[in-house]
Order: sequence, then structure tokens, then C-alpha cells
Amino acid sequence: MKKKQVRFLKELLETPSATGTEIAVARLVRERLADTADEVRTDVMGSVHATLKGAGAGPSLMLSAHMDEIGLMVTYISDEGYLSVASVGGVDAAVLPGMRVDVHASESAEPLRGVVGRKPIHLIEPDERKKVTPLDKLVIDLGLPGKKVRKLVRVGDVITFGVGFERFGAGMAVSRAFDDKAGVWVGVRVLEQLARAGRAPGDFTFAATVQEEIGTRGAETSAYSVRPDVGLAFDVTHATDYPGIDPTKHGKIVCGQGPVIARGPNINPEVFERLVAAAEAEGLPYQLEAEPGVTGTDARAIQMARGGIPTGLVSVPLRYMHTPTEVVCLADLDATVKLVVRFARDLGEDACFVPGMAGASPLAREEAADDAELAAQAAAGAPAHETAAQRRFDETGVE
Repeated sequence: MKKKQVRFLKELLETPSATGTEIAVARLVRERLADTADEVRTDVMGSVHATLKGAGAGPSLMLSAHMDEIGLMVTYISDEGYLSVASVGGVDAAVLPGMRVDVHASESAEPLRGVVGRKPIHLIEPDERKKVTPLDKLVIDLGLPGKKVRKLVRVGDVITFGVGFERFGAGMAVSRAFDDKAGVWVGVRVLEQLARAGRAPGDFTFAATVQEEIGTRGAETSAYSVRPDVGLAFDVTHATDYPGIDPTKHGKIVCGQGPVIARGPNINPEVFERLVAAAEAEGLPYQLEAEPGVTGTDARAIQMARGGIPTGLVSVPLRYMHTPTEVVCLADLDATVKLVVRFARDLGEDACFVPGMAGASPLAREEAADDAELAAQAAAGAPAHETAAQRRFDETGVE
């Protein structure tokens, strides 16, 4: 990864964006793509949609990655100035004691440094030492008088881990919020690479979404409004290449061995096959991941939007998810950009994503496409015929 791209990745990662407060990262995305995308807009949820018009007549594609990161929220301020907090997203209370954090106080131009306090081990009863201290028993200490804290901080202010990006080892990097600002970086780079390569056949939209950590909320509204013919979600997935994780239960996912292509009911089979074909055409290493249920990613919302959108999921392996020290291999991010660019450029106008119909006759595929169109119209409230075949008979009298 080139140094200037590493700098942009670092800037994304270190810009705070606890769920519901993604404004600063959204601004970075808009500024970065302002001179490359044909259109950049921000919806009422706060998600950013950057669109590159297609060079031909291929299906439109939306790539989604969420901007929000896990964090904490102030729920109470004591007279002495200590903050009680609740989690925003899936925060593991076990990793918090002793952490340094940034409190994004309403009345302070800069974040306030805080530490997560807990009784030292000397003062903890022996039977309590084996237990995780619940989040509601932890406090944030700002090192300030209570009166000063109450002047600066308001209930509802958010808190992020007070750590940033660092390269280490052989091509590895550690930071908070790789989940999923790594995806935001990928989405920006894909749009830029498509612009340089002559664009995709159809329109390409990068949707930098909000509020994934509390239920893929931004992806739901983005998929509805963008209304792509095909959707891809990018996220991180659990690496299983370190001690303590059983690959027979969670699969073999290794940092540095390429992007991970998901397979399962949340994934359109033709999109999956095209992603594999794109990786092989580019000579890229890739890994497969079984997702037997609904994934906890933007893919779950995209697939169910309107009358249904054929959806794929690409991830990179991540160690220590939802901790302040998430670890990725930077080469996996570069490979993912190449994979998605190739996938987008190979989407010709003859692409069919109706399961079981990709190799069917042109008439059968036309009927399937008509049925999909009618389903989408019905979902939008328009009257619909029972089937596309019935509509053709009503219009022409020919079965």
C-alpha cells in the first residue's frame, strides 16, 4: 500500500465516528470524492452516496461499507465528575478497565482524555477477581473537578477508544475501528480506480453507511433510495489464525491470504460465482466463508430491500474484533480493491441474477426479469399482474 493511501486510511481510522455521530468521517468521504464522483450526496440518515456514471448499459452496482464504530455513551455525571456509561454497539466490558478514552464533550472543541477506572486488584475481593466487571460498575475519570466536568460534558455525549493507527510486524496494522473504516477506505479506492480504468458498464455507487453497529440501519435506507440492480457489502470478518479459535467451528480465515467471499442464504449465488471468477481472473488469492444464516453486515439489509436485491459480501480477515487493537494485513485491503473493480467492470448488460436462471433461454430470463420488476413495483405500491407471463398474455393474447 502506497504511503499516501496509508495516510488516508489512518485519517479515516482516527476520525471519531461512534454510531450516530458519523458526521466527521462523512465529510472526509465527500471531500475525497468530490472531484472524482459524478454525484455525491448525503441522505437524511447521514449516509454518503458517491456515484460514478456507467460507460455502457450494464446493471447498476452499489458497494456498501459502514462508517460507524463502537463506543460508549455518557448516561450519568456524578457530583464528583465521574462518568457512568453505556455501550454503543457491541463493546466488551472485559477490555475496558485501564483503557484511555476520548470523551467527545458537547462544550469542548477538543476531545477530553479520560481513563476507565476500576478498583485495583489489591482491593478486589478474591472471589470477584475472576469475574468481568460489568459496564455499569465502571466509571470514566477525566481528572477534572466535578463542576468543570458538568460544565463541559452532557448526558448523551459519546466516547471512543483513545488509540490510533500503527503499522507493525510484516505488513500488518493495528487500530481501533478497522471495523469498518477499512471498508470505507476500500469503497473510496474502488470508485477512484474505476474512474481511472474507464468506469464500469453500469452506474457504480459507493454507499458509506451509518448505524451498522446497531442494526444495519443506514444500509437499509441506502439500498431503498439508491435502488441498485446488484449490491455488494464490504465488512471485516473474524480471522481464525491465532490461538484459541477452533477452525472446525468458525472456518479457516487467515490474515494475508486475501479477501474473504461469503457464501450462504444471505448471498445471491450468481453474485458469489462472479466474485470468485473476478478473483481468479485477476490472479488474486481469496478465501471462502460459510454464512449459514443472516450475516451481521450491511448485506442483510441490502438483500431484503424493495423487491429484493442480488447481494454479495466481501470481507477481510480481522483479529480481535471490537477491541481497541483490531489487526489486519494491509495487502488484503489492496487485493479487495482489485477484486471489486474487476467484478464491477465485468458486469455486462446480459448479467442475470435470478437463482437458477443465469443459463436459461433469453425468453425465460426475460420473464424472470419481468417478474422481478413487477415484484419491485408491487413493493413500491404500484398495481401488479400475477406474473410476467400473465401480463404478456393480457397485452398480446399470446401465451
